[in-house]
Amino acid sequence: MIITLIGMPGAGKSSAGQKLAFLLGYEFIDTDKLVINGSGTGLQNIVNDLGDMALIRAEEQSILDLKLKDNCIIATGGSVVYSNNAMQFLKARSVVVYLDVPYGVIVTRLSNLTTRGVVGLKEKGLHGLYKERTILYRSFADHIIEVGRKDKLVDVTKKIMVKVLPEQDADIDANIR
Repeated sequence: MIITLIGMPGAGKSSAGQKLAFLLGYEFIDTDKLVINGSGTGLQNIVNDLGDMALIRAEEQSILDLKLKDNCIIATGGSVVYSNNAMQFLKARSVVVYLDVPYGVIVTRLSNLTTRGVVGLKEKGLHGLYKERTILYRSFADHIIEVGRKDKLVDVTKKIMVKVLPEQDADIDANIR
């Protein structure tokens, strides 16, 4: 099985993805890191120097270039939903899970917002992006995981496993911590 995590910057896609991959013995792929490694620069530098579309294209290409094998977890960049090609590629090959985190929680998690490389931030602001992207995330998701204000990483990981891998339900509590 291949599981793709989507959601806003600060939703915990990379953290939950790493934990999930560790617990399941799966490979972990972080598409933000693929973009950084492929471009030789940071995400914010791409946005500053080349614009939002350059980052969207770089992320799309890093996803389309993936040679996916079974048993991996993919954590995407928050702007992946702006590329229909990338999302159709991921939906055809994986189970897409949206980490739905309340706006107030996202705000508290993003202390590095201006250096993070967030597509559309200057034009729409964080709240505008949140509203716009929530619709897109929901439209592409096979499963939606509601992440509560007090949920810890183990809670989020457990929610994903229960929703996506219900056959492992009996083993979850024993292995999650």
